[in-house]
Amino acid sequence: MEACQRCPDHEWPNESKNKCVVRNHEFFSYETDILAVVFSIISILLALITFFIIGIFSLFQKSPIVRANNQNLSFILLTSLMFSLLCVFLFIGRPVDITCMLQQICFGIFFTVAVSSVLAKTIIVCIAFKATRPDSSWRKCVGVKLPYSVVLVCSSIQVLNAVIWLSVSPPYQELNLDYPGKIIIQCNEGSVLAFYLMLGYMGFLAALSFVLAFMVRTLPDIYNEAKYITFSMLVFCSVWICAIPAYLSSTGKNMVIVEIFAILSSGGGILICMFLPKCYNILVKPEVSSKGKLLQKCPQYK
Repeated sequence: MEACQRCPDHEWPNESKNKCVVRNHEFFSYETDILAVVFSIISILLALITFFIIGIFSLFQKSPIVRANNQNLSFILLTSLMFSLLCVFLFIGRPVDITCMLQQICFGIFFTVAVSSVLAKTIIVCIAFKATRPDSSWRKCVGVKLPYSVVLVCSSIQVLNAVIWLSVSPPYQELNLDYPGKIIIQCNEGSVLAFYLMLGYMGFLAALSFVLAFMVRTLPDIYNEAKYITFSMLVFCSVWICAIPAYLSSTGKNMVIVEIFAILSSGGGILICMFLPKCYNILVKPEVSSKGKLLQKCPQYK
């Protein structure tokens, strides 16, 4: 007791309290966590499915199902979804300053482009049914530029938030020394306000898409994708509403696990709910997208 000394920050006293030993470093990695391997496999699998769907839409781009749902906007949505799913690899491994910045910024921007594309699709569906009358003023809003303008404007707001975030208080690597016997290497968001603005803005776009799609989900059209958008945005919002409290109550690699799970679940939900039914109809039931079937189910197109 007369010759006590404090161990350095990177060390910890052994059980006998007679010498200092090096603390173990803890972070989410392939070497120590089987979940990292599982998440990587799921991410690659979902990305391959997305790429496969892009291929189907390219091969059958003249199909009424593909053309009715704005094929170019679908390509933007699928591409951004694929990059969002691949962002998972930025969260796995030892965090450093550059990966801490990239993982949040890339995830936020790519997901915002995806959700903005869904919102643009929803707006087009709403306007299309409003503009059925020849004298309707909504006909002026129907055009090629409208959906791209929605995606550009909505995505630019998130990009602006990211630029300000990186300029003022960017994410960085943090060493958490509060736990006995180990050093938790984790990412600090830097500006907590910018982080929550990123999530809140994505949630706002998703909620707006859900409300608009829910309003027109039952309108009579064989190619009305509003019901698919409704389910996909319901999954997206439900996942993040459950994930955010879990994220706030966890630390270290548990925070990373929660965020990766939310990314894969919400991205996979959009992919499955919006595109798998269309691919099923294109490949298994091609007669659904024929002109004769369209005229049979929707006589107003004759």
